[in-house]
Formats: sequence, structure tokens, C-alpha cells
Amino acid sequence: MILDRRGLFGALAALAFGLGLTSAAHAETLVVGAYPANPPWENKLETGEFEGFEVDLVKEIGKRIGAEVEFQDLGFQALFAATSSGRIDMAISSISITNDRLQNQSFTQGYYDSDISLIAKSDTALKTLADMKGKTIGAISASVGEAWIKENTEKYGIAEYRGYNTQQELLLDVQSGRLEGAIGDIAGFQFAFTKMQGMKVVEPIPTGDKFAIMMKKGSPLLERVNTAIDEIKKDGTMAALHKKWLGAEAGADASINKVLPIPQAQ
Repeated sequence: MILDRRGLFGALAALAFGLGLTSAAHAETLVVGAYPANPPWENKLETGEFEGFEVDLVKEIGKRIGAEVEFQDLGFQALFAATSSGRIDMAISSISITNDRLQNQSFTQGYYDSDISLIAKSDTALKTLADMKGKTIGAISASVGEAWIKENTEKYGIAEYRGYNTQQELLLDVQSGRLEGAIGDIAGFQFAFTKMQGMKVVEPIPTGDKFAIMMKKGSPLLERVNTAIDEIKKDGTMAALHKKWLGAEAGADASINKVLPIPQAQ
């Protein structure tokens, strides 16, 4: 049987479809785990879509490495098991690089210098960290804030620690007075205060920590994703995200603007 040109093209197209050779079939998908209530870093809308600084960042990374991005709604603690097991390719949610975490996970270079802070109601009697003596203080479970509280409970005489699954629950308990204070990411708290009134930062706590994207230990995606972050920093895209979501220019020496090495466990 002799096929005309149109018939030949049709046959080839059908063969390609049957063998899964279309470009759509070969599109790579990055599955990204995200804590759904962590503005301005990530927040899940009523439509089911995610928005935020880190959401925009991973979408930009996807464009630069030629991959689609799919978000999964996960609790903060669940992100660690999900990356370790390979259920997700990457995790975002203002996750700080720590040496303990580097023993079991891989991280890209840091892109945000993440100090934490003590917050309380606006009319609080707390003036400094020293005033936490005998008080009940909360944080998001498995966060750097929780780790700081556990390390400093004796030093500051904290009477009780309470862990929370979501920032909203944590902030509501501060706002209502069920907690006398909370420790966590200062940028996230300040963003929340624009929508939840009656709270303030009592005292910042410098940590030297940096937020980064977390992956399974030894992930083959690490180098590709990190190279994309290099480019995003160099061409000013990262600085533009900082301006968009945090409302201010990042300092010249901030991690937003500096290409950094991939962190290694010590």
C-alpha cells in the first residue's frame, strides 16, 4: 500500500502518540510539597492554587529547567518524611538549613536570611526575652522556633512549651491570650500582623540561618535546581520576588543577592 504525504504524516503522528513520543508525554514534573498556611512564603487559596514567594520561586525554577510544577498540600512536619521517602521531589515552607537536617536531607543554597523573633499581644508585659520566665510559649512543631525554645527553656525559665501544627492556630492562641508568647520566623509573623491585629514583635533573635529548598538526600535534581537558583539571583529575579512579597529591597549582602555554595553536613 502506498501512502500519500498526508497519510504518511498521519501514520507517523499516530505512531509517535502510541509510543508516548509526544513532547507532552515527555514533560518532566517536579512534585513540590508545601505547607498551605505560611504567607508570604506560600499560601493555599480557596481555588486550590498556591501563591507566595517560594511558590513563585519554584515555578521560575521549573521554567528554567523545562519542567512542570505540581504542588502537594502537606503539614510542615510531613514535609521531611515526604522528601526522604521520595513522595515529593522538593519541599518549600520557609525551611531553614541546619546541620541536623543536613544529615538526612539535601538543601539548595540558601536564598533568605531567616531570623526568628519573640512575639506577643500588643499590650503584653513582655519587653525582652528575659521576661519569658514562668510563661507559656509556643511555636510551630518541628520548626526552628521550637528548636530554639527547647534549647533555651532553662536559660530563660520558660514554664511550658506548646507545639502547633499551623501558624494560624499559633497566632490565634497568642491573640486570645492562651499563649503569652510565640517564637518563629519574623517575616512570616510581620506579614500575618497586617491581617491579624493586636500583636507585635517583642524582640528579634538573630540566628544566621537561611531558608532553602529541601530534597531527598543525594537527589539527582539538586545540581540542576541549584544552578537555576544561581541564574535567578544573578539576573535580579530573586530580588524582584523579595520586593513583591516582602515589600522592600533586600540588602546588597543579603542571601537574596548572593550566589552561595550548596550546603554540606558537618
